[in-house]
Amino acid sequence: MTAIKLPAWLRIVMVSGAFLLAIGAGLFAYLWYVRPVSLTVAVGSLDGEADKILSAIANRLTATGAPVRLRIVKQPGPLEAAKAFSSGKVDLAVVRGDVGDLSQAQAVLVLTHAVVLVLAPPGSSVTDVPSLKGHSVGVVGGEINRTVVDALRQEYDLDRAKVTFKDIPAPDARRAIASRSVDVLLLVLPLTKKYLALARSLFPQNAKSQPVLIPIESAGAIAESHRAYESFDVPMGTLRGAPPLPSDDLTTLRVSFYLVAQKKLNPDTIADLTRSLLAARRDLIHELPMLAQVTAPDTDPDAFLPVHAGAAEYFNDTQQSFLDEWSNAIYLTPMILGGLASILAAAWRFVGLRTSKPDEAALDSLYALARRVRKAEREDELSEIENRIDDILSDQRLKIADGDEDAVDMATLNLAVNRVENLIHARRTMLKTP
Repeated sequence: MTAIKLPAWLRIVMVSGAFLLAIGAGLFAYLWYVRPVSLTVAVGSLDGEADKILSAIANRLTATGAPVRLRIVKQPGPLEAAKAFSSGKVDLAVVRGDVGDLSQAQAVLVLTHAVVLVLAPPGSSVTDVPSLKGHSVGVVGGEINRTVVDALRQEYDLDRAKVTFKDIPAPDARRAIASRSVDVLLLVLPLTKKYLALARSLFPQNAKSQPVLIPIESAGAIAESHRAYESFDVPMGTLRGAPPLPSDDLTTLRVSFYLVAQKKLNPDTIADLTRSLLAARRDLIHELPMLAQVTAPDTDPDAFLPVHAGAAEYFNDTQQSFLDEWSNAIYLTPMILGGLASILAAAWRFVGLRTSKPDEAALDSLYALARRVRKAEREDELSEIENRIDDILSDQRLKIADGDEDAVDMATLNLAVNRVENLIHARRTMLKTP
């Protein structure tokens, strides 16, 4: 059967289309690989400071083209942020280590530390926790500090000592202590300039009198039974320098604020996020001094809050490079492409609808003419066959001139033509013999 050949222009269009399709697929794959990943993060604080810091970091990640971006989901406070995280509504959250359900949380960064300060007004007879017996304690912040209060109650048996605790909103703390509706204030805050100024403002500013800082001497024992806390010594003179307040290092409790991620998040994504966050911290630390407290979480296996695998990869410098991660794909891709090339070659031949090799078409025609010569009964039939031979020769010469690979080798063609012409000569002689 004569081969059906696609026009040259159509083959060029098909090859160009396939080439453009391959380029488009490669470009799409590259853009997909480098696309930024967007993660939601729940954040809330009583004074809005955490919202401000995370928003600045999120803007910085966008401005620098970081591979991971943050979408802030604002919450009324840390407790609500923890609830949003535990319910799976967000990917990340800023949480306090002693608040909410953190069973699915894994640490990315420690953002800051907050210490427990128990303060009594100047001249108070309360100098330590046992002397709180029969007094009332105003808990600034209310529910978020419930775990601290429970730990103190348990360790010092404050219920038996008839110590009462009242939740007090932060704006009402100064009025509560001035009106003596509470005898002592309990606060949990970072030891930064802003928050220390807030603590000092709760009491009259007088150089001759100063509030009483009450130590939590059993902080170590509390930390052993409540792993969210650690024993911490507030340095001498932290609240006031002259005279120093406290007058000596003061033992109390400390709790950490974490940026946590869901366990299910891709480790590479969290590793990229950790790197980007620390880069943003470096750029913003002069504008937001509180970022100086950002540190790596505890990477020990028995840490209170386990570190996320991605953050651990970054801090332990074990994150896989592009070649490490994709080496198998790079190795297998040429093999796969080779197989696809073979399939495409077979498909191309199928599209060409060839049932015989290209150079056999003309030869097949000559062989068919030889059979006709043997059956010819008239002279005009032989003349018609000779005309057909001329057409075949002319067609093949044009193909050779055009460089067509389908053209038959002329030496082979001439042998076939000579054979047919000899048959014609013999048949013509036979027809003329009476």
